[in-house]
Amino acid sequence: MKTQSTQKQGNYLFSNQDLKRLILPLLVEQLLAITVGMADSIMVSSVGEAAVSGVSLVDTIFVLLINIFTALATGGAVVCGQYLGKKRPEQACKAADQLVLATFGLSVVVMILMYLLRTFILNVVFGHIEQDVWNNCNTYFLIVSASIPFISLYNAGAAIFRAQGDSKTPMKMSLLMNVINIIGNGILLYGLHFGVEGAAIPTLISRIFAAVAILIRARGTDHVLHLSRPMVWKLHWPTLKKILGIGVPNGLENSMFQLGKILVLSLVTQFGTAAIAANAVSNTIAVFQTLPGTAMGNAILTVCAQCVGANEFQQVRYYTKKLMKIIYAGLVVSCIAVILLMPLVLDIYSLSEEATKMAKQILAYHGICTMLIWPLSFSLPNTLRASNDVTFCMVLSIFSMWVFRIGFSYVLGLVFHLGVFGVWVAMTIDWAVRAVCFLIRYLRGKWQKKAFAV
Repeated sequence: MKTQSTQKQGNYLFSNQDLKRLILPLLVEQLLAITVGMADSIMVSSVGEAAVSGVSLVDTIFVLLINIFTALATGGAVVCGQYLGKKRPEQACKAADQLVLATFGLSVVVMILMYLLRTFILNVVFGHIEQDVWNNCNTYFLIVSASIPFISLYNAGAAIFRAQGDSKTPMKMSLLMNVINIIGNGILLYGLHFGVEGAAIPTLISRIFAAVAILIRARGTDHVLHLSRPMVWKLHWPTLKKILGIGVPNGLENSMFQLGKILVLSLVTQFGTAAIAANAVSNTIAVFQTLPGTAMGNAILTVCAQCVGANEFQQVRYYTKKLMKIIYAGLVVSCIAVILLMPLVLDIYSLSEEATKMAKQILAYHGICTMLIWPLSFSLPNTLRASNDVTFCMVLSIFSMWVFRIGFSYVLGLVFHLGVFGVWVAMTIDWAVRAVCFLIRYLRGKWQKKAFAV
């Protein structure tokens, strides 16, 4: 993504205009995902509580799976980006081929396993649930499981475009997928009065369309990084090993994180209905507070991976500092906006007075901590990941989550009787520990030694 303007600026790989073209679509895509997700849940609620419960239970499993394939895509994006930075586009294209091939094979295997383990998941993992909830779980599970290869391939395709600095194409594809999903929900749920299948079928169809569209686009040779023609069907283990070397630790980290959230949620249920409602609403709104940082994570990966590939570690530091400043500024704006709009937003949910008070306390505290700590905990590690320092990130994140987030949730929530607020305080303690450790790791520069020769 080098332009003439960048060459005039001391041979820096990315100009301000390049960064703008990369960042803005990422922000739009993230905002789109959040708002459409909320609209989707509202539309499903029209079917009834059993349908909402069924979709929610099954989605906890699918979020876990999607995180794994997103991690694999991240591994591919980093390897491709490093090859591009090294000015070896043909190797980058081969890495893209291997990413898509590995994603397809693994996702098909996972889909088959999901169907084979369906009864076990519904009866054992979900435990004792009412029959109507079980029926909705089963219907939704059967349909949406078929979408696993497609959402996985979409993530792989999106990673290929982001690796070369093109975040606009994934944004357009995400828009296509979400529009199809919402229109499908409207027709099947409101027009034809389908049950939970009215939410599942559009999900499947939208993911098929998005996967096919982005892979067709990825085959276009007008991009520096593209899929080969004809498609490669043979695994190249040296390249695949590099992708998995980043993807597997990242996947384990994401999986453990999701599992930890589920365990903490089980603790929250002990604090009563008001606490459960306050926690659920706070989780929904808090996503808007962290939106700029979440979106910018892919920007750091893209930029730093290319700088690492070019062996320009001074530029890695330069862009990390620059992007972190942008993230901090964005989070200040988003958090203050949410805090100011909080009374109006909470009125929409019609919570009890007790739950509303809890939610206000949680969101104000979360907003302050997000502005101070979040970037060092979640954005800075992407510089380390772009340099292949993924094992450190994985070990630290898993350790901190189990000891501080989960451990202190029980200590503060139960022992010190802080309830659901104690759970959120424990989460920010986890953030603080990560922030200190990641910052020390970054400043000491050990991550530079992890960058393999591409």
